[in-house]
Amino acid sequence: APESLMQALEDLDYLAALDNDGNLSEFGIIMSEFPLDPQLSKSLLASCEFECVDEMLTIAAMVTAPSCFLQAPPGTEDIARTRWCRFSHPAGDHFTLINIFNTFRAATASPTYPGNSEKWCRDHFLSCSALSMAGVIRAELVEIMKRIELPISQPDFGSEENLLSIKKALLSGYFMHIARDVDGSGNYLMLTHKQVAQLHPFSSYYNTRRIPEWVLFHEFSVSEGNSIRVVSEISPQLFAELVPQYYFSNLPPSESKDILQGVINHLAPVSATKEEQK
Repeated sequence: APESLMQALEDLDYLAALDNDGNLSEFGIIMSEFPLDPQLSKSLLASCEFECVDEMLTIAAMVTAPSCFLQAPPGTEDIARTRWCRFSHPAGDHFTLINIFNTFRAATASPTYPGNSEKWCRDHFLSCSALSMAGVIRAELVEIMKRIELPISQPDFGSEENLLSIKKALLSGYFMHIARDVDGSGNYLMLTHKQVAQLHPFSSYYNTRRIPEWVLFHEFSVSEGNSIRVVSEISPQLFAELVPQYYFSNLPPSESKDILQGVINHLAPVSATKEEQK
């Protein structure tokens, strides 16, 4: 549809993948080397700047592969959620996926599960085929990074600096996928259009007491009950720091936009001072 094509071109422009003539920019050419969605390619390239490439490679592989969570058989839902809670990360689902992938690789290499990755996955209500595919995708992405001579930083998952760097890398590509809980009960209004969505049941925030106000999400699914999948908490300050101003100015009016505008106005004098110091 023409509208879809125009929206796609607009999104690529926001991601700095196009030049003034509508052709691929130098950055866009590098993005196109990766067999990923443009937002994910942008986040992966941004991770080179923020030195969290190892972690971002894992996230990219896990969200590109099918969901690793299996639908628990009737009567075992609580057991499955208890098992999944072992991997939950307070920063959100993207970080939980890193925990799952790292634990999967470590567990299947240990004497407890010698080469029996399927048993480990059954014990934890996870898909062995999805996790194995994520491993293959990650290896392919590493090869592409090496071929085009991009730096791969050493893993540092868990440190506060690393967690912040991952959020910055994600926001660099997914600033168009931001939502705000408007009533404190998990009804998220997306910034790009006035559509309300709920957390997907596989989210680590689902059925928990602490529901973040501002989130970055990987995708929105109408077919799964208007839900947002793979959700992590972000701060309005971080969004204001990284969002392209020309994208933000084109957002439809909303209370969320007014709140973010206030944050941007507050940060503006600080940014100006930093520029003067440079």
